[in-house]
Amino acid sequence: MLIKKADLPLVLAELKKLYPKVIIPLQHKNAWQLLMAVILSAQCTDARVNQITPHLFKKYPTPQKLAAAEVADVEKMIHSAGFYHSKALSLIESSRRICEVYGGQVPQSMRELLTLRGVARKTANVILGDYFGTPEGVVVDTHVKRLSFRLGFTRQTDPVKIEQDLMKLIPHGQWQWIGIALILHGRSLCPARKPLCEKCPLSPWCPKNGVK
Repeated sequence: MLIKKADLPLVLAELKKLYPKVIIPLQHKNAWQLLMAVILSAQCTDARVNQITPHLFKKYPTPQKLAAAEVADVEKMIHSAGFYHSKALSLIESSRRICEVYGGQVPQSMRELLTLRGVARKTANVILGDYFGTPEGVVVDTHVKRLSFRLGFTRQTDPVKIEQDLMKLIPHGQWQWIGIALILHGRSLCPARKPLCEKCPLSPWCPKNGVK
């Protein structure tokens, strides 16, 4: 079942109590560094990415420097992030396009961000929402997908369709917040294997507990 219209504000209010201010846990000093970190974070923990990026940005402090880097050198620095060959190409080629097409500045629209190698809607939504404050959608990762289904926000399984449902359901001003809040909740209280339902304030609305 989908969530009842009357229940949605209650669920969002409880989430707001838990995560009143959401800050993306990837360390960065500017939009380009955040973009590089998000690309690295695919199927990798934020903690691991935060171990890699200080050394990466020390050696390549600007998009121009990284755009001119040798793939093999970048691969060595990011090896522990997994999928290091593909990610190294994405870091270099997206930095190169930023320099050649966008004047060294990370573009600020979904359409332009999606022209960068390694950037899909999830990554673009992080940059637009968390750095520029102009979300054009909702971040949908595995946590958001799982919790959105459990809470009855959607019955879809495709991330694009899930995002579309969330954009219809959640007020625009909360698009940036809801994605990160659900990610944090998925990590802290609602992991896939052993959700801590007895500690979760959202349990009254969760179908896992037989409420719906």
